[in-house]
Amino acid sequence: MSKLTRKQKRQLKKIIVAAVLFAAGIVTSVFEISYIPLLFFAAAYIVVGLEILIKAVKGLFSAQLLDENFLMAIATVGAFALGEFSEGVAVMLFYQVGELFQSIALSRSRRSITALMDLRADSADVERDGAVISVDPSEVEVGEVIVLKPGEKIPLDGVIIEGASSLNTAALTGESMPRAVSVGDDVLSGSVNGEGLIRVRTTKKFGESTVSKILDLVENSAAKKSRREAFITRFARWYTPIVVAAAVLISVLPPIFDGAWSKWVYQGLNFLVISCPCALVISVPLSFFGGIGAASKRGILIKGGNYLEALAELDTVIFDKTGTLTEGHFFVSEVCPIGVDRDELLKIAAKVESVSSHPIARSIVEAYGMVDTSDVTEVTELAGKGVMCKINGVTAAVGGVKLVESLGGDVSIKADGDTTVFVIFDGKLIGSISVCDRVKATAKKAVTLLGNVGIKRSVMLTGDNKTTAGRVASELGISEYRAELLPQDKVAEVERLLKEGSCAFVGDGINDAPVLSRADVGIAMGGIGSDVAIEAADVVLMDDDPSKIADGIKIARRTIRISRQNTVFALGVKGAIMLLGVFGIANMWLAVFADVGVSVLAILNAMRVQR
Repeated sequence: MSKLTRKQKRQLKKIIVAAVLFAAGIVTSVFEISYIPLLFFAAAYIVVGLEILIKAVKGLFSAQLLDENFLMAIATVGAFALGEFSEGVAVMLFYQVGELFQSIALSRSRRSITALMDLRADSADVERDGAVISVDPSEVEVGEVIVLKPGEKIPLDGVIIEGASSLNTAALTGESMPRAVSVGDDVLSGSVNGEGLIRVRTTKKFGESTVSKILDLVENSAAKKSRREAFITRFARWYTPIVVAAAVLISVLPPIFDGAWSKWVYQGLNFLVISCPCALVISVPLSFFGGIGAASKRGILIKGGNYLEALAELDTVIFDKTGTLTEGHFFVSEVCPIGVDRDELLKIAAKVESVSSHPIARSIVEAYGMVDTSDVTEVTELAGKGVMCKINGVTAAVGGVKLVESLGGDVSIKADGDTTVFVIFDGKLIGSISVCDRVKATAKKAVTLLGNVGIKRSVMLTGDNKTTAGRVASELGISEYRAELLPQDKVAEVERLLKEGSCAFVGDGINDAPVLSRADVGIAMGGIGSDVAIEAADVVLMDDDPSKIADGIKIARRTIRISRQNTVFALGVKGAIMLLGVFGIANMWLAVFADVGVSVLAILNAMRVQR
């Protein structure tokens, strides 16, 4: 009872009261106690059916005329009119049991998604005028400093300016391993601060923070229906008027020939109960809702049932390389000095590159460590070539082949890596440094798992050179790749592959937006904190783990399989019993099973997708 909503508890109490009154009616009817059974049946019907009758009457004046409320009202009131009091009450009672069961199933299915609402902090402790005050997160401006105690939820995205801690991001990513953070690290709203007190400078407003975007994404996912859900909606729109017309014909035509009006009106009412489309209308959307919820538990955000369906139909998965299969963080892999020692070469290169914000420059500075730049002067960045400066008055330069050739140097010496930069000091080439991008630990597993779930082709597209692309593809077991592609070339490649089957494109969501939107399914890596990823992609992997793509595909296929089972089961059973009803074989108790029983079984089956 504690897990039921207030409305569900009220509905359960009605069912219990009506069931007691119904039982009393059954008992008193056995002893044939005058009109007492009728009073019990009438009371039970009012308790459990009055709300349905009111909805049916309101439906007469709206577009929802021929809904399940109308069908139940006509069938049960007709049963009372024919003197079938117990059956009339039983139909309404079991219908309400089915409705309660459906409501509980929906709540359970929704729980995995609405649990995200708990990510949203109720308040933020912000520093203002030398004091810390608690305010609503929506009132905190960008650039203000918030204080976070151990165990508190982070209300807004920001960067740590004081303190160190660990963050629990399980609710965002599905991963339970805490992430260590310190000064300079980004923190995301929805995470939970660990053991340390930290001060965070906000970088986004509340409405633009990660948790708000995620909640908006998930809450709107139900609006994007799959083809199967859309079909069921259209089917119900045509199906209900047809079965109502059929019930009228069953009630009217046969009695014209045999005069048994009571018998055939009763069979027409049976037909209405049997034909109620609840099992289809509820179980199929419930399957998709459950699938989206199951995926969200694993850190996979799917924007709607249509994308879940598209995931299930994939033939090919296309990967971007940098930031998707690789970490996107460069590191120094090889140092080749000429005439100087290794440390001296790195020190000179770090001094030159310390002024640049390029990822390769940062990797060289990180490789050397703290570097004194007090003697660096006359810094010049040469677009597309490198950086020049003077160190203690001596000219130094770091850059690619074009820079060396422009200075008249020899580039015969070259380290073995993704990118090679050359270091020139006092007009002489003193060595080269190779910089690589590390392959993600889960990338090879991702490719293997995709093969295991039946994906026919894994393809890698990259703007990097062929040597680098070949090395990464070989390491990951990808046999098909294209290198040295511009963004428009990637779109052309995806369009070519789309002609050969259904494709998903997996990118980092920053520079791959055109390709993400062109593929059948756009899957964004680096979704946490990336506005572009959340906007451009159909599916967002919250923890950058490409191996979860296979999980998403398995969930999608399971969802489709279960929704298909429900469709076949509901139509098959209802069709068979409707035929029995047409020939006068099915009574109202069998009709109750065809409606409530089939609905409950279909809902139980739909709930399996969440396991």
